[in-house]
Amino acid sequence: MVKAFNTITPHQLLSLARPVGAPDRSALPIAGDNTAAKAEVAQLLNLLGYDAVDIGPLTDSWRTEPNTPAYIHPYLGEIPAMDVDAFRQWTQLTPGIPVPAAQLTELIETAVRRPAGEARLPSAD
Repeated sequence: MVKAFNTITPHQLLSLARPVGAPDRSALPIAGDNTAAKAEVAQLLNLLGYDAVDIGPLTDSWRTEPNTPAYIHPYLGEIPAMDVDAFRQWTQLTPGIPVPAAQLTELIETAVRRPAGEARLPSAD
């Protein structure tokens, strides 16, 4: 099992895809315990137009969950206050912001794990 695609919305997954070598190519994080499986997912991401940033085993995948720096916001920019249905509609009209591998790596490294039971802000997905 490999965790991938959870930090980007479906529309931005399409609108931000770029060919290998493009200066505005984005990256997406992957996490998993099986090196071969992660290599396959990285290859899939490459075919879809993304670089892969391997963040380690599944136990480290919390670094890309809601309310972490790498989760959705970097690919969308400032998100207006709205309900979930309005958010979905808004993302259809928002082309997104490229997030290169170096930037994504920095965001993932700044993630802070919240203690169990600590209140979280509601997420839009």
